[in-house]
Amino acid sequence: DVMGGKVDVAIRSGPLADSPLTARRLGETGRSVVASPAYLAREGTPETPADLALHNCLDFGFRRAEPGWPFREGDGTTILPVRGNMTANSGETLVQLARDGHGITRVGTFHVADDLAAGRLVTVLDAFNPGDREALHAVFVGGAAMPARIRVLVDFLAERMASGEVRRAIAG
Repeated sequence: DVMGGKVDVAIRSGPLADSPLTARRLGETGRSVVASPAYLAREGTPETPADLALHNCLDFGFRRAEPGWPFREGDGTTILPVRGNMTANSGETLVQLARDGHGITRVGTFHVADDLAAGRLVTVLDAFNPGDREALHAVFVGGAAMPARIRVLVDFLAERMASGEVRRAIAG
């Protein structure tokens, strides 16, 4: 609740809704479809996006979420509806569920970079990744009365994003 004063700064991904909050664009990230090796060993690896109908897809459960996952098809992109037994409003939660072998998810690449490098997660359907990008913003109460601590934090996040330290900038 940034407006209510319970949070100084929130990180938002994707398009921003109209709001009295001030937003500063921090950068952008790609998105990846990932699963744990254990899940894929147990359930099989999807070869095409249509194969996701046979899998438990872990998706975002809030109004801003897309109505499905985009995949490259020929020269264009198609949105494929997905379904599963869990939704979350946090990329970190979806990553943890995927890491624990509960299904396949599609999240910002910055969320999974460390897990991919460590082999805890693997990408799937790379040949169909449309290469879409998602903007990352810091949102906060702005104006002349903005506390210096907020300005310092947002500047720090922007610097880390610009230097490529996305995961450490957002996750702390």
